[in-house]
Amino acid sequence: MDFEQWEPVYSRIIEEMGYSRTQDEASARLLRQLAANKEILDPDELRPLMTKGVTVVGAAASPDSLVGAAGTLICAGSAASIMLRAGVIPGLLVTDLDGDVEDQAELCRRGATAVLHAHGDNHQLIQDHIDLFSGPMLMTTQSRPDLLLENFGGFTDGDRAVCMARHLGAERIELIGFDFDRPVVNDEEDAEAKRRKIQWARRIIVEMNPPGVELIFR
Repeated sequence: MDFEQWEPVYSRIIEEMGYSRTQDEASARLLRQLAANKEILDPDELRPLMTKGVTVVGAAASPDSLVGAAGTLICAGSAASIMLRAGVIPGLLVTDLDGDVEDQAELCRRGATAVLHAHGDNHQLIQDHIDLFSGPMLMTTQSRPDLLLENFGGFTDGDRAVCMARHLGAERIELIGFDFDRPVVNDEEDAEAKRRKIQWARRIIVEMNPPGVELIFR
């Protein structure tokens, strides 16, 4: 998804959720600054990973559900702990640096490529955790992209992972551990806000899925 397509959706989200574009952009500047000495990948380097199909793993996955997962595996944030327990290392980890960040960083130490996201609510998390990630990475923003920060579309870790895969050429995306009706809520999260976020994720993944991209839920 190009930014011109994403921006009207983004504007609706921040209006509905009460978020600040100014704060989103401030976090993006911070991520860019703190990652100045990191190895930043060109997204085109990831295109070959998408041609063999993609499996995106969400927070409601279980170790057993990962058996037989095919193609390039993309871990959405808080699914990192599940993947570690299963001994499965994804090709990519998409995260806004909440949840168990130590487990997310461990996946990257074992070979996953980090896709780190900046938004207005994770300014402190960026400061606290950026140094845990030392390998090649991508950086994303939900506001306007620039030469270093990408915007493939998407709002939560899971739907950002799907948007990235679609943007980079995936034609078949399997989704494991996505439960739009019963979202996984951490202790520090507001349940109603999480519900609204997950409904936006459903719209972005399902209702905005472009022709030619097959979605498979299991």
